[in-house]
Amino acid sequence: MGSVSPYSTSSGKRYRARYRTPDNRQVEKGGFRTKREAEQYLAAIEVAKTQGDWIDPSRARATVKACAVEWSAAQVHIKPTTRSGYQYTLNRHILPKWGNWPVGSVTHGAVQQWVSRLSVDLQPSTVRQTYFVLSSILELAVRDRRIGRNPCQNVLLPRIERRERGYLNHRQIDALATECGTDGDIVRFLAYTGLRWGEMVALRVADIDFARSRIRVSASVSEISGDLVWSTPKSHHARWVPAAELVRRLLEERCAGKRLDQPVFTSRTGGMLRASNFRHRIFNPAVARLQEREPDFPRITPHGLRHTTASLIVAAGGSVKVLQRMLGHSSGAMTLDVYADLFDDDLDSVARALDQHAQRNTPSNPSLTHRPTDPTVPLTGGAGSAPSADLS
Repeated sequence: MGSVSPYSTSSGKRYRARYRTPDNRQVEKGGFRTKREAEQYLAAIEVAKTQGDWIDPSRARATVKACAVEWSAAQVHIKPTTRSGYQYTLNRHILPKWGNWPVGSVTHGAVQQWVSRLSVDLQPSTVRQTYFVLSSILELAVRDRRIGRNPCQNVLLPRIERRERGYLNHRQIDALATECGTDGDIVRFLAYTGLRWGEMVALRVADIDFARSRIRVSASVSEISGDLVWSTPKSHHARWVPAAELVRRLLEERCAGKRLDQPVFTSRTGGMLRASNFRHRIFNPAVARLQEREPDFPRITPHGLRHTTASLIVAAGGSVKVLQRMLGHSSGAMTLDVYADLFDDDLDSVARALDQHAQRNTPSNPSLTHRPTDPTVPLTGGAGSAPSADLS
């Protein structure tokens, strides 16, 4: 058990608490106004030591910047583009505010005020990303036993409003591809395969199976600070994507005369395609010209062509599982969360199928003929009735 002793200051009498750490070092903390406060502090220290929750106060003096360096070095499991984004967030939003703060001095209230101020000028998604990075750094400080708990817990964050996506129909895809001139096949390829830009750029001739009309997606290229960085696809898993006849034809033209190890898609000068150049020099001007002629033409980006792929697959009757595999999502749940709006029509088709099933299996109930959507009408027939094919 520790000890409490008084001492004098210019502002009056104070008390100092002394105790020994689990490794037998003597530690003291002063500034208590009453002896009782010091004794309560010592009692809490003893409980923490007994339960293994004691935190060395000296370790809490490490700055957020020092902890951020350790956290950044540990991010070996993420892709280069994600790591680059985290570093930008650190340099732009976190270190200017928190860099010199000891991790032990960061409070929940201070974090909440900071998040609230960020929310005035930044998009909700940017605020959430920034908060996530700070919270991850402080969570590492918790695991390293620098602080007892993460002050970012239960901080209120701005709500993200889901933006309306721009989905192109077949006519609009053709119009955009035509407007992009000799690079129009890139628009068609992205719109009808669902590949990400980096996955398309990484394709080699050997990745195209013309016999089976399949495309193997096993690599991706990202542009980071002007450099092209190779890695695995976003899900870290290779996948096969079907090639429609129009995609097969444009691939045949792109692959003609090339070796198996050469890239399928290259720039007009034969170099590696860069998303920034294509978007600013070709894609964006083409979209702007179409929007001048057609005010209702959707706002869209090269990456947004993946959403067009999804809408076309759903319209063609593709299942969530097919959509997941084509787009390279990690799970069907993720696909449903991202593209829930595309399945609204399924609610109507299910209702119609239930009505038809009920009518065939309860012919003695005349109300089904006159009020097929009445919620009080039974939806199943008698025992032993076979399920309808419409519900499969």
